[in-house]
Amino acid sequence: MEDVLTVRRWRRYGADRLYVTRGTGARVGSVDLQSGEVVVDDPLLEGRLRRAAQAYLRADVTELAMTVPAPGVGALDPVDESALQAWLGGDDWDTIDLAAIRGERGSSVRTRLERMADEGWQVVHDVPLGRQGSLVEHLVVGPGGIFTVAERRHAGQHVVVEGRTLRVDGCSTSYLRDARLEAARVRDALLAAACAAVNVRGVVVVQGELEMRTVQPGHDAFAISRQDLQTVFRALPVRLDPARIAAIAHVARQSSTWSH
Repeated sequence: MEDVLTVRRWRRYGADRLYVTRGTGARVGSVDLQSGEVVVDDPLLEGRLRRAAQAYLRADVTELAMTVPAPGVGALDPVDESALQAWLGGDDWDTIDLAAIRGERGSSVRTRLERMADEGWQVVHDVPLGRQGSLVEHLVVGPGGIFTVAERRHAGQHVVVEGRTLRVDGCSTSYLRDARLEAARVRDALLAAACAAVNVRGVVVVQGELEMRTVQPGHDAFAISRQDLQTVFRALPVRLDPARIAAIAHVARQSSTWSH
């Protein structure tokens, strides 16, 4: 017999968790992606929860349904077990190395942005934009201006940016359009919170084989590779002085700014 586990990600109010449910809708448990804490309702299901969480993080999708052996069923036969382990990347199923899976060992977008603090940049993470549960992954305020930053993972895929279009393995995406819309919403919220004459641009940070066919940093939304993130931000012309940066960052950290 087999069971289907569904994994969904929940990111609000600074929290970032995976919730796993069975095909019946019954809750299996959760994984806190910030602390690594695993909470399981039934100890017999912990191994299955960890497998599903690993698969979700590797797949980089919004929701994952994964078929696993039902509780009480014996181990997989050697061929199936080898195939599943190869698909999950060969890791021990009893260990979820979140830092490695999410690329956060000293080289994540969050870490790279925070390293620019000494150069006058301030970052607000997981900004709750509006009442519908939307989150801005990173809001960056610094000498070069104000930016929303979102990461898109396409390891091993060919990503081409040309004009206002971003394609992954030849397929067009809405990444740049979404970044423009998100930046516009952030700008409107800051204006409503009395930050006068602000301009916000969207940045899509790509993990993958990125080919740039257009020079973009002057656009209202642009894409860069993760390894070039700091270089591009440091090369931007100065638009904001330290006092203005501090004032805007202060407003950005107030929950009331984003509750409309």
